[in-house]
Amino acid sequence: MAAKARSVFRCTECGAEQPKWSGRCDACQAWNALVEEAPARPRARRGAAGGGARGGPGPGPEPVRLDGIAADRAPRHRTGLAEFDYVLGGGIVPGSLVLVGGEPGIGKSTLLLQVAARLEAAGVPTLYASGEESPEQVRLRADRLTEPAGAVHVLAETAIERVIEHAERLGARAVVVDSIQTAYTAELEGAPGNVGQVRECAARLMRFAKEEGPAVLLVGHVTKGGGIAGPKTLEHIVDTVLYFEGESTLDHRILRATKNRFGGVDEIGVFEMTAAGLLPVANPSAAFLAARHEGLSGSAVTALMEGTRPVLVEIQALAARAGFGTPQRVSAGVDHRRLAVLLAVLERRAGLPFGDLDVFVNVVGGMRLSEPSSDLAVVAALISSVRDRALPAEALFVGEVGLGGEVRAVPGVERRLAEAAHHGFRRAFVGTRTGGRQALPPGFELVRVEDLGDLAHRLAA
Repeated sequence: MAAKARSVFRCTECGAEQPKWSGRCDACQAWNALVEEAPARPRARRGAAGGGARGGPGPGPEPVRLDGIAADRAPRHRTGLAEFDYVLGGGIVPGSLVLVGGEPGIGKSTLLLQVAARLEAAGVPTLYASGEESPEQVRLRADRLTEPAGAVHVLAETAIERVIEHAERLGARAVVVDSIQTAYTAELEGAPGNVGQVRECAARLMRFAKEEGPAVLLVGHVTKGGGIAGPKTLEHIVDTVLYFEGESTLDHRILRATKNRFGGVDEIGVFEMTAAGLLPVANPSAAFLAARHEGLSGSAVTALMEGTRPVLVEIQALAARAGFGTPQRVSAGVDHRRLAVLLAVLERRAGLPFGDLDVFVNVVGGMRLSEPSSDLAVVAALISSVRDRALPAEALFVGEVGLGGEVRAVPGVERRLAEAAHHGFRRAFVGTRTGGRQALPPGFELVRVEDLGDLAHRLAA
C-alpha cells in the first residue's frame, strides 16, 4: 500500500521546502514565512500523446537555433490607455503573463475591466474571469465606465481548468483573472489562496499563455507589508509585475512596473480616479504641481527619474517646537530611516538644531521617493521650514547628500532639467560635479553647491 503523501512547509519568501514548521526559514532566515502546503492529489496516468495546458507533459517542442526564428514579432495589443501601454513598453505582448497588485479598493479591477473593454473594441476577443464578483456585479461596475464594455465576455468561475477551457472555446486572445488568490485547481488539496494553489494556478496559466498565445492578466492581492500575497515564486513566474499605488483619499493613482521582460523597469503611469473610471494623466508633472502655492516656507521641488520619464514633485517639510519630551519624526513618501540620516547630517554638518523640533515631511500627490537624487530637495525644504523663509519659486533641487554633508551628482540631469524648463523653472541647485553645462535649456542657470553649509549660505543670501 502506497504511503500517504504528507504536507510540507514552504517559505513564502524564497520558496524553500521544509518537512516541519519552524519560526524561521533555514534557507533565507526570514521569520514567520513558512506556510503549510497540502500534497497534490495523484494524477491519472496519461499516454505519451497526452498533455497540454491542463494535463501532464506530452511530447515537447524540439530545440531550434535563434537565428532560425523569424525576426518579425507578433504585434502588441494596444489598449488606447496611453499610460497603461507606456508602462508595459508599448502595449500587451501576446502570450505574456502580467500580474497587477495593489491595495484593496485602489482600482485594480476597474483598470483591467477598462483594458478588457478597449481590447474587445479593438477586435481582440477578451474573457474576464471574476472569482470575486458575479456577472451582475461586474455589469454594475461596467455601467459607470466611459468605455462601452458590453461586448466583453464575463465568466464567474474560480476553477482554473474551466477558465482555460472557456478561454479556448471562446478563442480569447486576452484573459483577465480577478484574482489569482481566488483561483484553485482540483488536483491540489487546500483552499484557494494558499501557497500551493496560487503557484500551481499561475503555472498553468503561464503554460496556457505560452502554448496557446493569449495574453493573461492576473489581479494579485497584497499583504499588509505591501508585497503580493502568496509565494515569492509567483513574481518569478510572470513576465511583468505592476503595482498600483496611491492613497485612497487622493484622486491620483500610480501604476509602476517592478518587473518587465518586454519593456523598462520602474516606468510609471499616472491615472486620475473619477466616477467614470480611471483616466490617464498625460502630464504627471503638471498634475503633481497643480496645487503648489509659491511663497510658502518648507516647500521644494525636485525631479525624479521614474524609469525613462522625468517627473517633477513637490516636497513639503514642517519643523515645529516639540510639545513633548521626544520629538516626532513623521514622513509620507520618504523612508523614515533616510529622513533620520538627513536630519543628523543637517545638524552635524550645517549646524541646524533638530533635537527639540517635531519634523514632518510629505511628498505631494502620493509619490514615494526611492532614489537619492531627492535628498537635496528634502534638505532644502527642512532648511526653509526652520528659517521660515520661502525658497525661490523657480528653483529645482537635484542631488544626493552624503554623510559628510557633500552634495553629489546624480545621473540623467539633462532630462530632468529639460522637464523643469518645460514647466517654467529657471534655476537648479546641483552638486559641483554635475555635468550638463553644454546641454542646458535656454535661459537656465545651474547653481553648484559643495556641501550643506554652502547650500544653507546660498539660501540665506
